Amino acid sequence: MSALQHSLGTGMRLGSSSSCRHTVWFGNSLLVLPCCSLPARSLRSLHYSTVAMGRRGFAELLSVGRQKRDPGRELLRPGELSPTLEVPDHIQRPPYVGTGENPWIESIQVHTKEELKKMRAACKLGAEVREFAGTLVKPGVTTDEIDKAVHQMIIDNGAYPSPLTYGGFPKSVCTSVNECICHGIPDSRQLKDGDIVNIDVTVYLNGYHGDTSKMFMVGNVSAEAQELCRITKHSLDEAIKICGPGVPVREVGKVIHAIADKHKLGVVREFVGHGVGKHFHSMPTVPHCRNNEQSVMTPGQTFTIEPMLTERGVKGKMWKDNWTVVTTDGGLSAQYEHTILITNSGHEILTLP
Repeated sequence: MSALQHSLGTGMRLGSSSSCRHTVWFGNSLLVLPCCSLPARSLRSLHYSTVAMGRRGFAELLSVGRQKRDPGRELLRPGELSPTLEVPDHIQRPPYVGTGENPWIESIQVHTKEELKKMRAACKLGAEVREFAGTLVKPGVTTDEIDKAVHQMIIDNGAYPSPLTYGGFPKSVCTSVNECICHGIPDSRQLKDGDIVNIDVTVYLNGYHGDTSKMFMVGNVSAEAQELCRITKHSLDEAIKICGPGVPVREVGKVIHAIADKHKLGVVREFVGHGVGKHFHSMPTVPHCRNNEQSVMTPGQTFTIEPMLTERGVKGKMWKDNWTVVTTDGGLSAQYEHTILITNSGHEILTLP
């Protein structure tokens, strides 16, 4: 689950960091911008095609003139929400539960050997829950039903579903269907033949978060949608390959953006990977587009990489629920996510099946 939610106008906040850049919180995710002066009214009108990031990918430039809705596919509409599910009292909760807050920690998370045992356990459970959720994906099943089943599996294993009440998020998992870029709230909508859906799972087990997501196909999915998912997964795999001690974090975005350009796909830049461990979200920010992030990877550090690629434009709009973000043009979006550990000699993927 990518970054956090703060509020300024339509859900954005301008901040700053020691590396002379600004951070804009859009909904519940962080966008890192070059250092510049932006008036409040400009921040409030900022959207996904903001030129502040600069260096727009060639594929995204090509897509501007061909933004249109797919014939025969209905765009998403908010469904009905069921009551928030309960968690047994004996299960350990993250500190933010019950506060309405969604804290961002400004330091990186580096773990000892003993701490890594707990981190691996949380990530292993997260991966197992993710794969279980995928078995439920079929035409006629509602995303709310998936949420209920995921919730039950998590608490049956003595863990807490990290998204639940995080910054007011009402469910235990994110389900992002078709044109939903990320953070879709499970509701009464039934999955339909031909849909694609990202299921984003984070569990909190013994004081540590394990964060992961994956695309799943509903029935007979078009070749174009399958290819979007394949390339998105490929971009994640290739970005992970370059991870290791001393590697600049910006290299992740460089790899992903190059692959997207090659296949004429858009790269969503406003939603980033992040540090994860004892805290749900922390430094470093891990942009998936070309960027100038100055941090480098450190042994013992854990963070997520979670690229979101679109078949056409990268403009997005947020629903009134202040979480769900969909492509403005109705084009499909895909996302995959793993939690990565930097080791002394390279890296380890903690959320493999």
